[in-house]
Amino acid sequence: METLLSISPSSSSALLKLPSILFPPNRRRACALIWNSCRPLLTSSLRMAASSQSAPSETIVAGVPSTMKAWVYDEYGDADVLRLDEGVSVPGIKEDQVLVKVVAAALNPVDFKRRQGKFKATDSPLPTIPGYDVAGIVVKVGSQVKNLKEGDEVYGDINEKALDKPKQFGSLAEYTAVEEKLLAIKPKTLDFPLAAGLPLAIETAYEGLEKAGFSAGKSLLVLGGAGGVGSLVIQLAKHVYGASRIAATSSTGKLELLKSLGADLAIDYTKENFEELPEKFDVVYDAVGQGERANKAVKEGGVVVVLTGPVSPPGFRFVVTSDGAVLVKLNPYLECGKIKALNDPKAMAESC
Repeated sequence: METLLSISPSSSSALLKLPSILFPPNRRRACALIWNSCRPLLTSSLRMAASSQSAPSETIVAGVPSTMKAWVYDEYGDADVLRLDEGVSVPGIKEDQVLVKVVAAALNPVDFKRRQGKFKATDSPLPTIPGYDVAGIVVKVGSQVKNLKEGDEVYGDINEKALDKPKQFGSLAEYTAVEEKLLAIKPKTLDFPLAAGLPLAIETAYEGLEKAGFSAGKSLLVLGGAGGVGSLVIQLAKHVYGASRIAATSSTGKLELLKSLGADLAIDYTKENFEELPEKFDVVYDAVGQGERANKAVKEGGVVVVLTGPVSPPGFRFVVTSDGAVLVKLNPYLECGKIKALNDPKAMAESC
């Protein structure tokens, strides 16, 4: 995540505070899931969300206006192309969609890259409302929707294909229209801000492990283990897949964090070259773009999952596909605390 937005869109003051946390010009690394590095952003954001969370769902469902406030850009560029539009039409829904009242949203690196025009060839038309991740309340359902109803608290990544015609009207608005299959019921133990920070990152972590054929008894090296995706890869490998051994890299100050997440071996990349270790791994999950160095750390016949940077065999790169069924599968682990988002101040507390 680039940053987490916990918003009460019905409040003009809340929306007007968003420019400072939308696309921080000096933050290139994903940070919504890293509590310590984002505390100033998250503290104010969590405070903004509190008022909307205290209201029961029924009061929010009561009525849907014809227009809404939203953050919009009409051209590609830096953060200054964003503008607050207070008269955007509330999106209609298709038969398989629901209308979600947005309580919290999160921005990912793909959002600012998209805003910069790096995916013009496959992007949706301008003007664009950015935002992939959302947590909110269902206020309207399409005729073919089977499992969700008005008042349900949901979360998800609203774009099935991250780079293939993502929605023109994203989650940085008071309302967003989403296919039912992309959403899941929000875990009761997660508030809206925490839930909004998870979908794209946890689905990326999960899909990468699936595509790598990861399974119980295999070993794993995570490059960038303290990041949004990397931290979730460690937890999924340990608690969902049953990894035999997990190693992960980070800076000196994050080594204890890696261990608390479930890493058996925490590697300080500022002092050690992971590729020179005698131990090799069944799967290397490269979340930070290490290229050929990652390939040197994998066993013969192993697999390297690459999220960014150069890739060569046995490495492969993929673009995540949003799937609410993945969130449904992982919800029990989130609800009991076995898997935690790092923007949770209680994330390292004892779990079930």
